[in-house]
Order: sequence, then structure tokens, then C-alpha cells
Amino acid sequence: MHSATTLDSFIIIRKLGSGAYSSVYHVTRRETNRDYALKKVNLTPLTEKERRNAINEIRILASLRSRHVTKYKEVFIDKKYNCLCIVMEYANNGDLYQ
Repeated sequence: MHSATTLDSFIIIRKLGSGAYSSVYHVTRRETNRDYALKKVNLTPLTEKERRNAINEIRILASLRSRHVTKYKEVFIDKKYNCLCIVMEYANNGDLYQ
């Protein structure tokens, strides 16, 4: 985890989608001006089991190496917003649905 990275390290371009406890955004890192997809998981309503599931998702993403899977870049917890953030490669040609 990068301790210096926070949500404030990114500019949110637009929301790409959302689920029950998370949302995914197209973001630009302020420092490098590079685009990423950032999944923001709200930790407040999650049970311990759901938090473990989120950690397992990160472990799976970090271990995958395929041209068909979006690459994992980093993960951090933003204490100010009480959320877990997963930074991934941004697929600028859309998602699988598109």
C-alpha cells in the first residue's frame, strides 16, 4: 500500500459504475496526469466478512497477468473518507459490456 496516496491525489473525471458498496471512477492522477480506473469501496457498512472479501479481490487482481484483464496498479485506504481504493489500468475503449 502507498501510504502517501489518498483520494485527493486524483481528479475524478466521471463515474463509470457502481454496486452496493462501491463505485468505479475514471480518474487522473494529479502528479503524473495519467488516467486510471479507481474503485472506491465504502468501508462503513461492511461486515468483517465483506472486508475480507474486498481484500481477497485485491489479492486476486494483483496476481492476474493477462492481456484480457485490467491491470492492478495499487491499493490504499483513505481514512478521511473511510474507504478502500483500488487503482487499476483505465480501459479507454470501454468495458466488456460495450
